[in-house]
Order: sequence, then C-alpha cells, then structure tokens
Amino acid sequence: MSCLAIDIGNTSTTLGLVSGRRAMHVDRHPSDCDIGANIERTIRKVVGKRKVEGVVLCSVVPAATKRWRRALRKVLGCSALEVGPDLNLNIRIDYPNPETIGPDRIANACGAVARYGAPVIVADFGTALTFDVVSAAGAYIGGVIAPGLHLMADYFAEKTALLPHIDIRGRVHRVGRSTKGAMRIGARIGYRGMVREIVAHLRQDAREANAALCATGGHAEWVLKDVGMPCEIDPHLTLLGLRVIWELNS
Repeated sequence: MSCLAIDIGNTSTTLGLVSGRRAMHVDRHPSDCDIGANIERTIRKVVGKRKVEGVVLCSVVPAATKRWRRALRKVLGCSALEVGPDLNLNIRIDYPNPETIGPDRIANACGAVARYGAPVIVADFGTALTFDVVSAAGAYIGGVIAPGLHLMADYFAEKTALLPHIDIRGRVHRVGRSTKGAMRIGARIGYRGMVREIVAHLRQDAREANAALCATGGHAEWVLKDVGMPCEIDPHLTLLGLRVIWELNS
C-alpha cells in the first residue's frame, strides 16, 4: 500500500501516491485554485479506489493548509501528518531556529539523504530557488534562497515600461536578436551562472566539497541542461521525502 503525499507551494500544489521510493498518479494544479470543491475532486482523482495507509503534507501556505485539512477529513475521513522539525527525521537539524525552516525544504533534505546519502545539496526550482545542505555528518545545516526564474522574468515586465512578459522556455540563441531573445538569454544563461556560483560557494567548506547535487522543481531540467555539473534531476523528490518522514512517524 501507499501513502498520499501533498506538497502545498506558493504557486502550485503537487500530490501523489508514494509507495517505497516510487511516486505514482502525481497531479499538480495552481495553488490559487485550492478551493474546497477543487481539492476534494483532486484527492478523489489521485486516490481513486486505492487504499492509502496514511497522508503526509508539507505546506508554505497556511491558509491553504486549513482547506486541505477539511477536504481530507471529508473525502478520506482522516487527518494528515504535517511536516515540521520536531518530527522523527532521517537527518539531524543543526540550525538556530528550526521552526523557521520551510517544511518543503525539510522534506527535500530527507528525500535527498534517503536517495543519495550525505553530504548532499538540494536545489529546488520553485517560486523561489532554494538550496539546502545536509552535512557529511547527516545534519541539516542551512542553505540559500534566491529568486525563482518566473519571479525574475515577471519583475522585468512589472517594473519596466517597455520590457514584455516572456516565455522563458523559448529557443535561446548565442546573441539576442530581439528584446525577448535577449531576455531569454539572460534568464537561462544568467540563471545557470547563478546556480554554478551558489553551488561552488556551498562547496567551499572542505567537509561539503564532494557533496552530491540533486535538483527538483519545475524548471530544474531546463535550467541545468548542459550546465556542466554532475546533477541528479529528481522531479518527485519532495513527495519521496514526505514518504520517508511518514514512514519514520507512522
């Protein structure tokens, strides 16, 4: 049997059934569509007639968490294990204020250690670009938060008079021959450079110099393609980390 894992983010909510180290029937929809009826419909779609052993969630949107709690009780008649630093984890938390760590970042760190061992660096390409570091001793020691790719692209359009919104996934040439083309180069190539610099900075400590790098989130593969750094792209890492946490606390 499997557990239902739910990752409620600022832009989108992702959920799926996770059995062992495999995520199935994964669904994603915009978090601003998280009204009661939509949530209930999504839960029924993902779960279907399958039996689930339990539910685990991480959320960075408190208002949405309340709506999911109500929907889970209505549809499945149960509550969810909600991720926080006070749970049993497969990592140690070595951080001044553990309650300020995003639950999704805890899930990512737990999933990364379960799959790739420690030390490890996790890059999550979501609304924000986050990096989390688990030391060779198996301790979560912190990370880096940078603007997400869409935030950077949207900021141009919102704060300038003439620069347009762009489809960041369009073709990238060596030199921009149009405004949109130039912006696309800045987004993709510039973003790659930022990722390289942050990873190099995090690896400066000799204890983390050989840390494995894994990445998740919607833009991970697009940004890291041909980046020249060994990196495991793991689209469902957060859900897998949630399963690890659920197993340790069930």
